Amino acid sequence: MITIYSDEHRYQNATAELIDGKFLPPFEMPKRAEMVLEQVRSANLGEVLPPEEFGLEPILQVHDQQFVSFLSTAWGEWVAAHGDYDALPLNWATRTMRQDRIPEAIDGKLSYYSFDAGTPITAGTWRAIRASANVALTGQKRVANGEQAVFALCRPPGHHAGRDLYGGYCFLNNAAIAAQAFRDAGAERVAVLDIDYHHGNGTQSIFYDRADIFFLSLHAHPKDEYPYFLGYEDEIGVGQGEGFNRNYPMPWGTDWGAYQKALADAVNHIGNYAPDVVVISLGVDTFEHDPISKFRLKQDDYQRIGEAIAHLSKPTLFVMEGGYAVAEIGINAVNVLSGFEAA
Repeated sequence: MITIYSDEHRYQNATAELIDGKFLPPFEMPKRAEMVLEQVRSANLGEVLPPEEFGLEPILQVHDQQFVSFLSTAWGEWVAAHGDYDALPLNWATRTMRQDRIPEAIDGKLSYYSFDAGTPITAGTWRAIRASANVALTGQKRVANGEQAVFALCRPPGHHAGRDLYGGYCFLNNAAIAAQAFRDAGAERVAVLDIDYHHGNGTQSIFYDRADIFFLSLHAHPKDEYPYFLGYEDEIGVGQGEGFNRNYPMPWGTDWGAYQKALADAVNHIGNYAPDVVVISLGVDTFEHDPISKFRLKQDDYQRIGEAIAHLSKPTLFVMEGGYAVAEIGINAVNVLSGFEAA
């Protein structure tokens, strides 16, 4: 299996994130991707290739133009207003506040376009997220041109990013950009299966009213877990998209027995949907030793996940998302890919 990878991810290298009331070193760090790449090479998974440049057009098929423009200029505006340190939002427009005006001040823009205080914008953010999107698009192009499966080793991740919203370490939604690119390349139906521990709220919101892209997510229950405000079972899509969104929220402590049942049901629904291609949002923060997650999957379970996905017998693009047990992230991610190839 070909892996697409760019060293440019290292330009997103924040100082700290706000989590659980504390400023801590970011869990989303450059070493995550480096450890995955190391395991890809150690396991002889296949050739590692750099991404092509696709410009902004495929990004703007998914994301709002003003939002993308904000991401490209936010760092410069922040430095001019505050100085050379990581940019975080100040407050959010909720409930009784207006949400129909975009502030002119950079603090207001950060607050308008974000939904958490754990996703710093840094000097290298724009460079890193552009490269990450190009990694996903290069993988998409390879699959569209005949590869049965490709691994897009994206960092920063993307599945929390909405059309005009960033958070959860995500700025541009790599999986959504790739899914839309498949449609634009001629695929009639695309399935996006998100197996990250956290709900893919951004991907869901982008495709929620569409029947041509079926979104399914296995994740920790939002009554207990981030991002809290999406990911319930009754979110099934609206309009033409009704019936083409499925969520599988599960409680803390979920192990392989319960997870496997949800995965089997999701795979069955994808099979019935008969997509032309499948995009996997590959998060491995379901691991039992992940520092910010509370599922109990073991290393061998990731091999089984890959095998289950392979039974769909569809061209498949794997897009890297979360996973914060840095020492094991590469083993777990590559176990999914190896299980897929061995099935």
